Amino acid sequence: MRYGCLKSARPPALPCTKKLALVSLMPTPKPSAPLTFDLPVSLITKIARAKRGHGLGSASEVVRLALEQFDLASFQPIRDPHQQISVRIAGKQRAELTRAAKRKDASVGELIRAALERLPVKPRRR
Repeated sequence: MRYGCLKSARPPALPCTKKLALVSLMPTPKPSAPLTFDLPVSLITKIARAKRGHGLGSASEVVRLALEQFDLASFQPIRDPHQQISVRIAGKQRAELTRAAKRKDASVGELIRAALERLPVKPRRR
């Protein structure tokens, strides 16, 4: 075992004058790294407009500016609680739903949610 400046196995009798380098055990943050996420096309368009409007050079600069100005601490996401249900749908209607989902590049659930959102609570008067 080494003690300070000495190469012996005994502790030093006098204080050592050699300074030891401090080694940080905390990881150092990387300067930047790619972050991939999904955005609706409307926000991609807004990024392009903001880039021109603020005279910025990249989408990354727009996102960094938006995050600097955004209050992350007070953000409260708005979530509509979901619950899973099972329903019976005739084979013909299920096949039609599945084909429409493929054509529209959507999920069956998205189509059902859209149909339910547009369904009036009461039938229309004739």
